[in-house]
Amino acid sequence: MDKPDALEAAGIVVRMCENLLGTVSTYGRWASEARTACGDLIASAYTLLRNDNVAGQMDKCFQLIWLAGAAQPQIAAVRIFLEAEKPKSLGAIATQNLGIRFCLVIECNIIINTTFISREDVDAIKYTMNIPFRAAEEIAADDMDQAALLAIVKLWSTLVNYLVATELPLPQMLSYWFADVFPSLLVSQRLYSDASNADAIRDGNKIVHPAFCPPTGRALAT
Repeated sequence: MDKPDALEAAGIVVRMCENLLGTVSTYGRWASEARTACGDLIASAYTLLRNDNVAGQMDKCFQLIWLAGAAQPQIAAVRIFLEAEKPKSLGAIATQNLGIRFCLVIECNIIINTTFISREDVDAIKYTMNIPFRAAEEIAADDMDQAALLAIVKLWSTLVNYLVATELPLPQMLSYWFADVFPSLLVSQRLYSDASNADAIRDGNKIVHPAFCPPTGRALAT
């Protein structure tokens, strides 16, 4: 990579690493290794970019960040920050796109290791991930980067197939309405004549405190 491109791209890499470090806890082996890898990348970003050898170290950082327990919304925040960058040089633009694609890969890894409790959660993830994947596909197509486009399409289709398969056995949810605020145990009792679905009502509606369920919500269609 030419010097001007490498200088601009190095700034993108440094800012990306700083955001990645914000997802890492302060303890644990993987967290320690992730911080070390990100620090090494920050220190050597310009040299690696000049030698067109940054991808391997970026991949290492993302993999360690994943192993350290980063959540999908945290990686999505890193990706959104990268998407907001306005690089001018071709090298910096390529580096930005590379970082975004690494984010998408790690987000998919996190998602397929997530336990879903309702179809609504699966649908929300599908909707959330559709937007960045469509944008990444469009960029790769505009760049006439056939290999990148095929890889992005394959990753997206694999994730969708997994989510569809995950969604099928999950319970269907229907809307309910009460005139007052009730505990989840009472809501379950009134809906099913059985209090055993209280936890499902709480989880499915993201209720903060089970003693104070909103009058409206979603319940399992059993």
